[in-house]
Amino acid sequence: MPRGDLEQVRYCARLSYLWLKFSLVIYSTVFWLIGTLILSVGIYAEVERQKYKTLESAFLAPAIILILLGIIMFVVSFIGVVASLRDNLCLLQVFMYILGICLIIELTGGVVALIFRNQTIDFLNNNIRRGIKNYYDDLDFKNIMDFVQKEFKCCGGEDYQDWSKNQYHDCNAPGPLACGVPYTCCIRNTTSVVNTMCGYRTIDKERLSVQNVIHVRGCTNAVLIWFMDNYTIMAGLLLGILFPQFLGVLLTALYITRVEDSIAEHSATVTDGLLGSGAKPSMEATGTGCCMCYPV
Repeated sequence: MPRGDLEQVRYCARLSYLWLKFSLVIYSTVFWLIGTLILSVGIYAEVERQKYKTLESAFLAPAIILILLGIIMFVVSFIGVVASLRDNLCLLQVFMYILGICLIIELTGGVVALIFRNQTIDFLNNNIRRGIKNYYDDLDFKNIMDFVQKEFKCCGGEDYQDWSKNQYHDCNAPGPLACGVPYTCCIRNTTSVVNTMCGYRTIDKERLSVQNVIHVRGCTNAVLIWFMDNYTIMAGLLLGILFPQFLGVLLTALYITRVEDSIAEHSATVTDGLLGSGAKPSMEATGTGCCMCYPV
């Protein structure tokens, strides 16, 4: 190969190496910082939650979810930062495999949830009933449930009668809350003052007799219907979760090939210097595609 062509191939290979290195460092650093932020918010939220917690269960505690997510993002992204800065093939492969495994688990979980849709809905309803049982003791769940019932105009998990699982709303319980539902289940008139007792004595009645007073449909189906009606939002959400991970796997795989090429070129250069000029250059122009600077 003419010396000028060989130098051009080497220049393009080094350029793609630097571009991939810079991209992977930026990618890993951004998600490392995001993971640090999520972890910090989760720790702060958990500290605040402990001050007012009256229930030992961590059911649906957003703080716990944020802490776990933050730890995973922090550790994995930190591995990516160190690996890309140090050109460590072992750490690069670990980073790539972890991202790939997370991506596969998420895709598999989504497919399984769709295939076993009825079982997934039953699982969600059962967990919502567990939360309803501790509604007044777990402020995190209470805030989440109130928000969902207000925004999606629903009541309970499967339907409004799920509220009978709560000891204060059970029809055999004493007090004004007995056999009623929280006011967030009520059909509200925005021009009037909120009546917190609007769900009084509704659990033991038929759906048709209370459908003008409270929302009778369950929140599980209400949320699923909303996602199906707003499929573009659902697609954007899935793309926002899956695409960054796929991009990380792709960048890491390309960068690993460049690091291996650099190691091979350095070894060939050392060998050529020791044995003389008869050794063949390790970088070939063949296989570079339509553009000599395209990563191969």
